[in-house]
Amino acid sequence: MTDASPRNEEHPLAVLIRVQDLDTAISQHEHRRAALPERRELAELNARGAAVRRRTAELDERGAELAGGLAHLEEQTTAVVARRRALEDRLSGARGAAGRDLAAIESEIGQLRSRLGQLEDEEIVLLEEQEPLEAERDAHRAELAELAERAAELTRRIAEADAEIDGELVSLRAARGDQAALLPEALARRYEDLRARLGGTGAARLIGDRCDGCHLTLPSAEVDRIRHLPPDAVATCEQCGRILVRASLGGDA
Repeated sequence: MTDASPRNEEHPLAVLIRVQDLDTAISQHEHRRAALPERRELAELNARGAAVRRRTAELDERGAELAGGLAHLEEQTTAVVARRRALEDRLSGARGAAGRDLAAIESEIGQLRSRLGQLEDEEIVLLEEQEPLEAERDAHRAELAELAERAAELTRRIAEADAEIDGELVSLRAARGDQAALLPEALARRYEDLRARLGGTGAARLIGDRCDGCHLTLPSAEVDRIRHLPPDAVATCEQCGRILVRASLGGDA
């Protein structure tokens, strides 16, 4: 023997309010799943990580530019040094040459020395920019490693919470399906239509003179009229339109 018969004998509105309670519980669980603090923190971590990676990419690009600039300066320095040495060798081996030629060689050597000084100054500028850039890149790499570690922990905790909530949702939805199957088809359609239009709440308890759906107080004459309706009549809140379940029909109030 099962307990189907006693449940089938219950007033449809008593069943309906149980369906509403289960729908409310399901919605609360779904909201709790979506609004897990860990999920919000993980989204913030991912956003921070994306910003750090963008900045790191910018630093890498600038670092590559600096490295290219330093390499170019090194090539120029090598060429200038080689040219100066060649001229110095010519100068040392040309002591008997015309004074004009010697003066020209000495002048070019002087220009090359000056050029070497300029290249050294340019190299110092690039190196001075490169040092803090490298320090910032190292700091970002360390931060990304910390973010990745925290993200892994949050992902694990989210998976555990999701599994727990999903298990509860399976039970709630199964119970909801069992209860909804007991509703008369017309009442079920009316409830689903109201629930879709009214934020997930299609039925509410009449608690004293207040609708527990919109939390507004009904006129005393309306409350009295509802309480004297025949058991098979379906009352609605004149404020919000939800189906009202009286205490005598399972409203528990």
